[in-house]
Amino acid sequence: QVQLVESGGGLVQAGGSLRLSCAASGRTFSWYTVGWFRQAPGKEREFVAAITWGGGSTYYADSVKGRFTISRDNAKNMVYLQMNSLKPEDTAVYYCAAEKFVNTQAMNVKSYDDWGQGTQVTVSS
Repeated sequence: QVQLVESGGGLVQAGGSLRLSCAASGRTFSWYTVGWFRQAPGKEREFVAAITWGGGSTYYADSVKGRFTISRDNAKNMVYLQMNSLKPEDTAVYYCAAEKFVNTQAMNVKSYDDWGQGTQVTVSS
């Protein structure tokens, strides 16, 4: 089990950028696949991006491809989500989640047991 803490959310104008950070506890962080999910009011939590354990593969939702980039620094127990060209429809609470050794199911919200508390991202038009 890992504890996760997100940061970096805020208010930004459309077309702007934000970088979200997910700080993880634990000595075996490199064994964990980390995903970013988001939830807007009245909507279900949806997949945004994921990076597999070891950093071998990345996955993106179609809605963010080409705009968002996920990366990790295992030495610092950190995962980042660089968000560029933000749109009002990106407004949501963003959560990071982690689970050991997830590969092909990295986009599935049910694959993850450990979640952070979330960080609000608001994009104004």
